[in-house]
Amino acid sequence: MRQLVDFFVRHGAWFVFILLVGVSCLMLFRGNPYQQAVYMTSAGAVSSSVYGAANSVTGYFNLRTINDDLQERLSSLEMENLALHRRLQRAEELAYADTVTPDSALTPYRFITARVINNSIAHSNNFITINRGSDDGVMPEMGVIDRNGIVGIVNVTGRHTARVISMLNSDLRLSCKVKGSDAFGSLVWDGKSPRFAVLEELPRHVEFAIGDTVITSGYSVVFPEGIPVGIVRERQRDADDNFYSLRVELLTDFSTLSTVRVIENFLKDEIEEVETDQVNSSGKF
Repeated sequence: MRQLVDFFVRHGAWFVFILLVGVSCLMLFRGNPYQQAVYMTSAGAVSSSVYGAANSVTGYFNLRTINDDLQERLSSLEMENLALHRRLQRAEELAYADTVTPDSALTPYRFITARVINNSIAHSNNFITINRGSDDGVMPEMGVIDRNGIVGIVNVTGRHTARVISMLNSDLRLSCKVKGSDAFGSLVWDGKSPRFAVLEELPRHVEFAIGDTVITSGYSVVFPEGIPVGIVRERQRDADDNFYSLRVELLTDFSTLSTVRVIENFLKDEIEEVETDQVNSSGKF
């Protein structure tokens, strides 16, 4: 206590000075309107600065909360955008399916519309992946076409996706014929241009002209007869003099594949069963 009294005694002059300055300022600002206005303006500026600094500090510490909220909103918007995109894709697929007018030759068949999600054209054996699988009725050995012509044949299926052997695959051979003729040959890709394939093993007596249409022969359970495949562009020399080959420009543009149709043949099992029985009972009456 004594030390506190000694402190005030030693520094009493300063305390008296501060007190007198405070009383002087109070009397000055209360008795003079001009000085009072200056004081209020200065005090307001100081207060604004202090409040601004306080708000900056508070806002800085609230940035994490604000950022988390923005991330949640962004995630929600992305999910909504994805859902809308899927709905749009489905609507496009349904609209595409509605534009297809079934041909009378296709009555035993059903189309399953699908979208291409992976595709290759630069290899010797190319494959395509579609977004339909066994849950959608897609099974191996089903044909695949687009608006223009043949795409390939399904060979592997998952529940929601399937792999298609592309027409641009040297292992795939398709039975085809020149439109207007009953003689058929094998259409195969020669591994060169993705725009062309070769129709091989055509009998020499078959008549054709440059510009004729090549179609499926119908001699399989995969594709019905009459589906357009390509246009004859030139004749090629064949190793066997009894047959010749045609260079065919494919109608399907494999570099821009988007929406395709998988062909389900309702009579496939019945045809295969009849053909198996026919082979097993050959020569036995």
